[in-house]
Amino acid sequence: MTARPKKPVRVMIVEDSAVVRTLLTHIIDADPRLTVALAVASAEEALEVLEEVKPDVISMDIRLPGIDGLEATRRIMAEHPTPIVVIADSVEDSLKISLNALRAGALTVVEKPAGLASQAYDALADDIRTQLFIMSSVPVIRRRAIGASLAAVRPAPPQLDTPPFQKMSVLGIAASTGGPPALAKVIGALPADFPAPILLVQHMGAPFMEGFASWLGGLSPLPVSIAQAGEVAQPGRVYVAPGDRHLALRAGGTLMVSETAPVGGQRPSANVLFQSMAKTIGARGVGVLLTGMGEDGARGLLELRNAGGCTITEHESSTVVYGMPGAAVRMGASRASLPLDMIGPRLVQMAEEKA
Repeated sequence: MTARPKKPVRVMIVEDSAVVRTLLTHIIDADPRLTVALAVASAEEALEVLEEVKPDVISMDIRLPGIDGLEATRRIMAEHPTPIVVIADSVEDSLKISLNALRAGALTVVEKPAGLASQAYDALADDIRTQLFIMSSVPVIRRRAIGASLAAVRPAPPQLDTPPFQKMSVLGIAASTGGPPALAKVIGALPADFPAPILLVQHMGAPFMEGFASWLGGLSPLPVSIAQAGEVAQPGRVYVAPGDRHLALRAGGTLMVSETAPVGGQRPSANVLFQSMAKTIGARGVGVLLTGMGEDGARGLLELRNAGGCTITEHESSTVVYGMPGAAVRMGASRASLPLDMIGPRLVQMAEEKA
C-alpha cells in the first residue's frame, strides 16, 4: 500500500511591502514542503481572516503600518495560537520589536533577504524555508506568563541531588528556539552583585547578536556584552557568544572566541561552552540548558556533570521546544529539571551557599 503524501505546510505571509511579499512567495514556492495559503499587507487583514484561513505557520513582518508585528503576535497568541516566524532586518528598533515579539509568543526571528541579487540570498532563503517548515510543527498554546501556574504549586525551589557541589565560579547558559524570553527570565532574576561571570550561548542569526545583547541588557540588572577573545570574565557580567563564533572558557577565566567548524551544525555551540567548562573548572561550574530544538548542549552538559559540576535543565512544562533539555535528561546529564521561573531563584540560592 502506497503511503499518502504529506500535505505541504500552509504559510500565511504578513508583509506590507509588495516587493518583499513577492520575494517571500518566491522563496516559499521553491520548497515542495511549503505552500502560500495567503499573503496579506497588514496585521489587521491577517487577524480578520486568520480563523478562516487556519495557516500552519505565519511569516510575520515586524514593522507594519497600523498594528505592528509585536501587537499582532500578542493578539494571535491570545486569540488563535499559531506558530509565528518573525522576518526582520537587523536595524536596532526593528530588532528590539522582534525580540519583544518572541517574548509575546513568536518562535524565532530570521533575517529578511534584501533581494535575489543579494550575495547572501540563497543562505537566507534556505533559512527562512527551514524555519517555517520546522516551526509549523511546534505546539503553541494561548499565551500566558510562562510557568505562572506552576509557581503557584511550587512555592520554593527544590534541592538538587547530593553530594553538594562546590562554590560556583562560572555559570554557563545555553538556549535555542524560544531562548530570548527564557534567558530574559533567568538573567533578569539574578542580582547586580551575582558572584560569578555568566557565559551565554543563544542560537540566532549573526546580524542579530549585538542587538540581542543590548536588548537583554535592558531587561537585566547585570551588564551584558558580546564576548571578546582574550578578555577575563568578571563576576556579575554576562558574556554573549558572538554571531557565528564559538565561545569557550580557558584557564584563568579567559574567554576564547573561535571560528572553528560548527559542532552538530551549530556555531556557537552549547557543547563547546559546557565542555570547556568541564575541562577548566569542573566541579566549580554550573551549566543551565534551556528550551531549544535539537540536541546541542546535551553532551557538553554530561561532561560537566561527570566533572562534578552542577547541571540544570528547563522542565518540559515550560519549554517552547523540549529538544535540547530533553536530550540532556535522557543522557543523564541533568542534576535537576526545573520550570523556567524557578531556575533564576535556584541560581541565586546556590550563589549564596557556602562552599
